[in-house]
Amino acid sequence: MQHGPAVRRRKLGVELRNLRAQAGLTSGEAARLVGWHQSKVSRIETGISGSKPADVRLLLDAYGVADPQLRELMLALAGDDGSGGRDHWWHAYRGVLPPTYRDFISLESQASAMRTLETTVVPGLLQTPEYARAVTRASVEGGDEDQLDTLVEVRLARQDVLRAQPPLELNAVLDEAVLRREVGGPEVMARQLGRLVEAARLPQVRLQVLPFAAGAHIGVTGPFVIFSFSRTSDLDVVVLDHLTSSLYLERKEDLQAYTEAFNALRAHALSPGDSSDYIAAIADGA
Repeated sequence: MQHGPAVRRRKLGVELRNLRAQAGLTSGEAARLVGWHQSKVSRIETGISGSKPADVRLLLDAYGVADPQLRELMLALAGDDGSGGRDHWWHAYRGVLPPTYRDFISLESQASAMRTLETTVVPGLLQTPEYARAVTRASVEGGDEDQLDTLVEVRLARQDVLRAQPPLELNAVLDEAVLRREVGGPEVMARQLGRLVEAARLPQVRLQVLPFAAGAHIGVTGPFVIFSFSRTSDLDVVVLDHLTSSLYLERKEDLQAYTEAFNALRAHALSPGDSSDYIAAIADGA
């Protein structure tokens, strides 16, 4: 079993390889110090294999890394959140979920905050069961009912991050099209809009609507998600979804660009209070 999303494995591998080089060790020498085969060190450094926090501690000790902040970063990359970690429940669905989706759920479960622009559908963390089923059915045409049931189950299970202690902080900007697109029929949509109004009252959720009247905006290029992590900003990542894959951006310049874009979208959007009223008005048919 691989531990943590692929983007984290690759970053961890690069950092560990640099630390080994700084210690003046070959991969073979490092392997002997910790009692492993050289191939295990190589697989970790290339991101092919994941590594448990305990394995990373062994390597850091072997490399003489004493800096507590650096050790904390390396352990966070290995999936140690410092509080025992949230249960990796999605591993039970490995035969159903594609790797990119598992990576996304892993990041979502470990993040302290999530900023998202949605231009087509309600964020998965705020979907009702009926809405989730309609969206999932549309995205997996040709799938059988058992597969559909499983994917909906996963989507609803993801929502536990909003009830965790501490909960994920969700900051979402919704294009008005999200609210107007009738997913699942009028009754399903009415319940979904009501769910959004309820969610907006939660202290860990901030919803803002970008109305059609705002005109063209930077978000017209498509939705995106920014995950932030409380232990260090070095782990922050932008996720862009495509039809067959997801793109993960971790360069500081990319993070800065998307953060600035999100801030601009928030500035053009309605305030949280006005957004709740706007959603309620649409639900009432105004």
